[in-house]
Amino acid sequence: MAQQPVDFNAVLKKVKPRLKIPRLELKAGRGIFITIVAVILSVVAYNLLCVYVHPNEYGIKVVRMGIHRGVQKEFYTAGLHWVIPGIQQMHRLPRDIQVLELTDYPRTASEAARKDKVAHIQTSDGFFVDVDTSILYRIEDPYLVFTKIGPGHLYEENGIIPKAEPALKETLGKLTTEDFYNSPRRSQKAQEACERLNQELNPKGIRVEQVLVRYFRYSQEIQKNIEEKKLKDQLVFTNQAAARAAKEEAELKKITQEGQVIVEVEMEQGRAYVTRKIAEKDLYVRAKKAEADLLVRLAEAERVRLKNEALKGVGSERMVGLKMADVYQGLEMIVLPSDGRSGVNPLDLDNALKLFDVRPGGEQ
Repeated sequence: MAQQPVDFNAVLKKVKPRLKIPRLELKAGRGIFITIVAVILSVVAYNLLCVYVHPNEYGIKVVRMGIHRGVQKEFYTAGLHWVIPGIQQMHRLPRDIQVLELTDYPRTASEAARKDKVAHIQTSDGFFVDVDTSILYRIEDPYLVFTKIGPGHLYEENGIIPKAEPALKETLGKLTTEDFYNSPRRSQKAQEACERLNQELNPKGIRVEQVLVRYFRYSQEIQKNIEEKKLKDQLVFTNQAAARAAKEEAELKKITQEGQVIVEVEMEQGRAYVTRKIAEKDLYVRAKKAEADLLVRLAEAERVRLKNEALKGVGSERMVGLKMADVYQGLEMIVLPSDGRSGVNPLDLDNALKLFDVRPGGEQ
């Protein structure tokens, strides 16, 4: 049986794809390895060469080698900043409000605040009082704080804490036992303590914003005596206030009664004034009516006089005759004697005038 020749090209075509798979896997593995190494190097470089300053922090750079060696006056704000390992170092200090709580009851204080023992103060009259105090402050100049106090939390340990209680003793110690219950006096001394702390801490870059007296405690016996005395004082003040209130109430009643009397008097005067004005008005009206009536009567009398004067003048007889003619005009029939001395002749006007006494008997 004859052997067929082997086709090596066909065999290579079948084997070649199988040979490429290990090479592709090797290349992919190298890429992943390079990526991991790059990420690790980036993280190491970030941690070694970069420092992140938070928004509520100052950054202070210290140069250990080189021309500008020492603490740099320029401080850094929020963001990433480059440092050279072994040569430069970045320190961070807080820039927001810090709180120091002097209290024996840490649970009553803020969790974020620095806590220290309560301020033990002797009053001006010889008694001791424990004062819970909150001191609010901030770092105003980080360079001064870093150079005069130190890095880290030394601004608390060597800055605010050693100065707090002596300032409170110096100012609040001027109060008497009872003055601690006087809020304005206590607030005034707390403000003096704030000013006293600023005198000492401002040159070191720290500013105290406010000193708040939260609570104060005497010994049980002193506290009891003070409370009893305060209760008695309050009772005295209550009685005095009640007496003043009674006096003021009596004064109020007196003023009210006087006011009512004055009102009544004024009302009576007003009514009398109204009555007087009404009487004056009526008198004026009657007087004017009387004057008017007098004028009317005088005018009537003058009219009658003038009329009488007119009737006495020339032609009055004829006017009477005309009037009589009008009277006769309305009569349908009249029976009168026509002869004798009393006889009436309607056609004899002269006789008619004599009859009515208009013309005398001898007048022609």
